Amino acid sequence: MALPFLPGNSRNQQLGKEKFHKSQHFDYLNGMAMLVGSEKPGIGGELLVGQKIKPKYSVYPRGEGSTLPSWVAFDKQALCFEAYFQEAVPEARDETYRIRRCNIFFYLEDDTIQVVEPEYKNSGIPQGTFIRRQRVPLPPPNEDQFYNIFHFNINQQMVLFSRTFTVTNCNSFTRNFLTRLGVRLNNPAAVPDDPYSNLRQQFEDSMKPLRPYERRDTLKQFLDHDGEVLRFSCYWDDTEHMFGDLREFELYYFLADDTIEILESIPPNSGRDNVCKFLRRSKLPKSSIQMKQPGQITDRTVLNVFSSASQGKRYILDSLKTGAVSEEFYKDSDLSVGGEVNVWGRRLIIADCNDFTKDYYRSKYGIEDFTPVKYKAPADPKPPRLVPPYNGFGSEEDSLSSCQGLLPKPPQKDFRKFMEKDRCGLDSNVLNFSAKMVTADPVDRDRRFIISFYLSDDSISVFEHPQKNSGVLGGKFLKRGRVKKPGQELFKSEPSQCFTAQDLYVGATLCLNNMFFQLLDANEYTFNYMEQHAEEFPRANVGIILSKLRSIPDEKQNEIRKFLTLSDPTDTGFVPYESFRGLLTGLDCGLSEHEVLVLSRCVSERQQPEEDLGLMLAVAQDALRKRHFEEIPNMARAFTHSDRDKTGRLSTKETRTICKAFQLPLPEDLLGGLLSKFADGDEIDYHAFLAGINWTEHTVPPVMPEDILKFQVQVRCDGGGAAVKTVNYSSLLRDVFSFPSTNAEPTTTTST
Repeated sequence: MALPFLPGNSRNQQLGKEKFHKSQHFDYLNGMAMLVGSEKPGIGGELLVGQKIKPKYSVYPRGEGSTLPSWVAFDKQALCFEAYFQEAVPEARDETYRIRRCNIFFYLEDDTIQVVEPEYKNSGIPQGTFIRRQRVPLPPPNEDQFYNIFHFNINQQMVLFSRTFTVTNCNSFTRNFLTRLGVRLNNPAAVPDDPYSNLRQQFEDSMKPLRPYERRDTLKQFLDHDGEVLRFSCYWDDTEHMFGDLREFELYYFLADDTIEILESIPPNSGRDNVCKFLRRSKLPKSSIQMKQPGQITDRTVLNVFSSASQGKRYILDSLKTGAVSEEFYKDSDLSVGGEVNVWGRRLIIADCNDFTKDYYRSKYGIEDFTPVKYKAPADPKPPRLVPPYNGFGSEEDSLSSCQGLLPKPPQKDFRKFMEKDRCGLDSNVLNFSAKMVTADPVDRDRRFIISFYLSDDSISVFEHPQKNSGVLGGKFLKRGRVKKPGQELFKSEPSQCFTAQDLYVGATLCLNNMFFQLLDANEYTFNYMEQHAEEFPRANVGIILSKLRSIPDEKQNEIRKFLTLSDPTDTGFVPYESFRGLLTGLDCGLSEHEVLVLSRCVSERQQPEEDLGLMLAVAQDALRKRHFEEIPNMARAFTHSDRDKTGRLSTKETRTICKAFQLPLPEDLLGGLLSKFADGDEIDYHAFLAGINWTEHTVPPVMPEDILKFQVQVRCDGGGAAVKTVNYSSLLRDVFSFPSTNAEPTTTTST
């Protein structure tokens, strides 16, 4: 039961209203009272009776959809539809109507529509933008509303400004967008044929010759082959004419436009003028002997159908080309090795081509035969240039370079070898050997030397160990340089032979500047380098050494086995190195001292001597004292700054980085040894390290010169006894001589 319409029983219509303004609907126009605000609402914006509000948004009202404005969310996004409309053509004989195709663009950002008609050649109709971009109202009776996105579909008609358009299709973006909105698209529709357009197309297809203003499209050929040129070597045999000879040419075929250019190769002192080009770049006809006159060859021919003195002349295009002069030009398929080319009456023979030309013909035409044509006798061999003998002034290389030209140049060094064999990090590429002087003088017999061979330039330097109370000063004995081998003639044309790295090995005797030295031992780096490059050093090749041992007769092999068994009475499988060395040296198998050492290193138990920490600190303080290094307090502050946790320890990498930052003047081997002594795992007690090398506060006793030299040049002078202690002869007998091992299995593993 409804309540009576009395005050208090009905809802207050003014509750919550904030606007009470009254719209102005009447006004005076040209002195007459008229209704001018028919679309304006009533009091407070309320609609009047029978009044409809026009929507401000085509699809989504305010507050729905994305929070971004439409001009940001749908920027540069438009729906594209294909459509057509039929236009009547009155008072025309060939056509009664015309089908005009167009594209309808709907811009999502503001619901505007643009209709564009594609331009067709010789259509006679102004084409382009048919309807400029704007909001299009709906047809009556809804002319107060505008087209939105839901008014579009395929295979339907749309009325845009009283013109009916039929939508036939759309692009993929439009199809996907409408599908996501829930619009079910119809099937695409076909566009009806335009009778007049079909008639024009048939008329154009019937015209076989091209118009004079139309050109053949050669852009694709230019873009595909621009910069690609075929190169041929040719010759012209002109010896049958007076003063004629054999002339050589270079023929260039440009694939971009099928043109040919020929350049002549004029040898020096030939008596001919050096012209820039034998044939300028142009198309070369096949059978022409004489140049055609201008206008004699044209692409099109015309017929004179009418000639009158009063009315002039009339011409038509000759579609049958009755008077045309056709000429065939050279193509790439006409050029081949051994073929002929007619260059305006001159017969050129193609003799050879470059690699690019061969690949081109091999890939396009499948030609594999590119045998060059031999058209001239082989050149006479150049007479040998006799080099005068060395005259004694300067070095041999310097004197030889002065004979190679009028302007002497300094001799060139092997830069590649220098870059490959120069010092790189811990790899010094220097072979160090300890040696003694071979002489009958008892004083010189006890002198010890260090011979260094530099692999970067094959130079040799000799350094002598200082010995106390010997009466001989130590130091540099021979400065670094290449040393010639003895027994060579001095004044000769051939360069002298110098010592190479293969000439230096343990046990070798070298004659350096008329003084003989015997190599006694080498350092660990030298042995390792020669073993790693066994293909360059045959005396360090274990395979060659074992093959020499296998060549020993069976009788001597049994004697070797008995000798080794007697030398090991406890059956441990190991014998002392000296006994093993004496055994191999006494065998008549051609083993040198170096080969014995290499074999012993392979089957030996090597022990590296432990360095004394006090001696290492003494050598380090001596080096810092001589360099006046006083940056230890600053290093302490740097260590403390890097120690964030205040533990008094840093990693080995950080410690080495700080030492390099302060340029600590210590050799790399000595610095690494000190860091390993103060290391506890991967951390180093930097307080103890700095206290050990602080020569100003914690002075240690002075160090001897031989101890300093021990860390600077690491060469053993004890005959290898410290590095090779015992030899595992059981593995040698089993692997080399194929003897079964009768002793117990040794407990110590071998190191190679």
